[in-house]
Amino acid sequence: MDPKVVADTLWVLMTAMLVFFMNLGFACVETGFCRSKNAVNILSKNFIVFACSTIGFWILGFGLMFGNGNPLVGWDGLWILGGADNSPATGEAYQGAYAALNWTGVPLLAKFFFQLVFAGTAATIVSGAVAERIKYFSFIVFSLVITAVIYPVIGHWIWGGGWLAAKGFLDFAGSTQVHSIGGWAALAGILVLGPRVGKYNKDGTANAIPGHNLALGLIGCFVLWLGWFGFNPGSTMAADVEAISRICITTNTAAAFAMLTSTIAATVLLGKPDLGMTINGCLAGLVAITAPCAFVSVLSSAIIGAIAGVLVVVAVIMFDKAHIDDPVGATSVHLVNGVFGTLCVGLFAESQWMPNKANGLFFGGGFTQLWIQLQGVVAVAATVFVMSLAAWWLIKAIMGLRVSVQEEIMGLDIGEHGNSCYPDFVVRKTLPVTVSAAASVAEPARS
Repeated sequence: MDPKVVADTLWVLMTAMLVFFMNLGFACVETGFCRSKNAVNILSKNFIVFACSTIGFWILGFGLMFGNGNPLVGWDGLWILGGADNSPATGEAYQGAYAALNWTGVPLLAKFFFQLVFAGTAATIVSGAVAERIKYFSFIVFSLVITAVIYPVIGHWIWGGGWLAAKGFLDFAGSTQVHSIGGWAALAGILVLGPRVGKYNKDGTANAIPGHNLALGLIGCFVLWLGWFGFNPGSTMAADVEAISRICITTNTAAAFAMLTSTIAATVLLGKPDLGMTINGCLAGLVAITAPCAFVSVLSSAIIGAIAGVLVVVAVIMFDKAHIDDPVGATSVHLVNGVFGTLCVGLFAESQWMPNKANGLFFGGGFTQLWIQLQGVVAVAATVFVMSLAAWWLIKAIMGLRVSVQEEIMGLDIGEHGNSCYPDFVVRKTLPVTVSAAASVAEPARS
């Protein structure tokens, strides 16, 4: 076999496995940022969501997204990867149902696995935003809907040769395709569900509901940061040493600057360098650089990350004031910075790395690319939000969406699963100890 095909396939599969590993990161961050009485529920959702993604994307999603079709949806090879395909042939040599992926010279199943783990990531983003009050099986149904229909339809527009791709819209690794889609779907879910019991007072002020384990949250952040080195460089879908090296550095630099600026912003606005904000700052920088990571310089990635770190802190505060109750800050990280990162392509891109040789606004390209990016952001926002809202309302009407007040107060672990994540943690009462009893312990009686 051609050594390049072997190298490219190994690269694609290894980076896809890194992205798969991000499921653990999401599980840790979301669990740590929520209360201990809901830990089993959060872990269960993050665990089963990849099963839903696998089934939904395999049966229908991949065909809708990459099948040959019209500018809106794909239909060739629609069901269970059933279309003709002669991968790893590329370009004009490719003959099959999935021509939108004929630029990468790897087998069809490697293409499928790489795209599957991305679809799973979008679904996982929703989990944290609707945490601590959603019914477990209602979440599972929505996960199937987003991975089988919503994500693939938008994916066809952007990566499947659809109308946004034809206009020149660029989203290298998914600031919009993965993160904004997850963010808009999450926002719709939050609005249908409403805030958690006790989050807001009658006078409109908000109560802080802290999570139970920042250590778990930090471990999750490190796992996600590692996974992003599969997410962004892996999107080359080829072992292109120059490109993957540069993308690794732009990705890492954005995260580093976002961590620092989010820490400073939290100190200025909240009075203390809140660790939770620093964790979300790191993730915000990674989300923001995801779309432009291949098209910008390292210096530009530092600026993008620095802005993202401030944006996420401001967004958390603003969402709270608007009574949009997001326990883990998923909308601030993935929605706000997904939009910001997508627009950054139109601001910071440089022609030497752009497929259409266009420059962004700050490098003499004018508003052309920025206008295309803005149209894409608006179209995706409107479509995903409306489709998600319809799905959430339908699920609510058929099977219910929110647990009872009693169950929410008691915790979803017992109500939804009959389990407790920390069964050995026992609250012990302090027993009264007399002076004589203490002395007898200190000096046991001698025979």
